[in-house]
Amino acid sequence: MNTTEKTLSTSLAPLTYAWLGLLVLTITSLYLGQWFHGTPWLQLLVAAIIWVKGMLVARRFIEVEVTHPFIRRVVYVFVSVTPLALAMTAYFGTQLAHWASR
Repeated sequence: MNTTEKTLSTSLAPLTYAWLGLLVLTITSLYLGQWFHGTPWLQLLVAAIIWVKGMLVARRFIEVEVTHPFIRRVVYVFVSVTPLALAMTAYFGTQLAHWASR
């Protein structure tokens, strides 16, 4: 019988590190946007940063690991939708606009 349970964190240190990580990722994405403006791979990099930030929020602030597996999957899908939509719009924007305007 497995009696191990995941418990909620009561320490502020992981939250502080997560918050600082979010700040670093935000500032990094701003500078990357200025330095590599117009490059075709920038959208994929920004999508990856958005995904990392979403996962960081889900794991550290929402503490999705201690939720029911269904809720966990819903949150992970929700976090993944925006980066996927950004990547699809970056590379297939004209086709998506044409398809959506019908």
